[in-house]
Amino acid sequence: MPDHVMRIGIVGTENSHVDHIIDHLNTSRRDARVVAVSGGRSERNESLRDKGSLERIVDAPEELLGLVDAVVVADRHGDLHRAHAVPFLREGLPVFVDKPLACTVEDAEAIVAEALAHDAPLTSFSALRWIPDTELLAAQGAPRRVTTAGPVDPASPYGGIFFYGIHPVDVALRLAPGPITAVGVTRLTDSIVVQAEVRGVEVVIKLAFGDTPFHGSVVTSSGTTSHPLVLDEHYLVPGLEAFLDMASTGEPPIDYSDLLRPVHLLHAVAKAIA
Repeated sequence: MPDHVMRIGIVGTENSHVDHIIDHLNTSRRDARVVAVSGGRSERNESLRDKGSLERIVDAPEELLGLVDAVVVADRHGDLHRAHAVPFLREGLPVFVDKPLACTVEDAEAIVAEALAHDAPLTSFSALRWIPDTELLAAQGAPRRVTTAGPVDPASPYGGIFFYGIHPVDVALRLAPGPITAVGVTRLTDSIVVQAEVRGVEVVIKLAFGDTPFHGSVVTSSGTTSHPLVLDEHYLVPGLEAFLDMASTGEPPIDYSDLLRPVHLLHAVAKAIA
């Protein structure tokens, strides 16, 4: 065993991502493991304890302080993320906020401000940001046009369009870096179509009602590359490894301005369809 195993705590356990995180860290890694969780239903947490041989289940997130070296905030509802992330950021701990960072611009900016004020490494992203299919699209070079698609439920109890909408939005904005200078929103009978200009790149995001596969395409000077964004059983692993690298080095994998762009865009969409 290594001299030091990074102790990971998870806040909010109802998300299925928690199962994947525990499976990967407590089975495949030897230098990091989930040791404690907070929040969620007691029977769910007991099941996770048995699955991952967890050391502790605590009631309040703050009770993880002193027990862990880094934290994953995994609540399904983004409105909980600010309150659950801030106590750890104020202690300088590395924090990964599972998608979305927040459901309001105010909360997202406050989370980033706490990270900056306390020199605490922070990151947040959709797992789709790091999967091989997205990497392939990103490798095509400077885009002229980016198109992504995925499901959304405006009536979701977990933050409306933010819950699933973050996936195609985060992928699109990874492929089209830079400031968002214009946003147009059209609500159709079966979808919401978002058109944005991002540093001269045309970005189109189709948020479809109901079950629809994730998809992405880029148009460059060399042509068009288009394919599904496929989630295999290990789709969370690349992003989880990015978080662990951040926790080890203190270097966030995404610029803080890029943590805010998806929230700003989704806020504009939510406002337009309200």
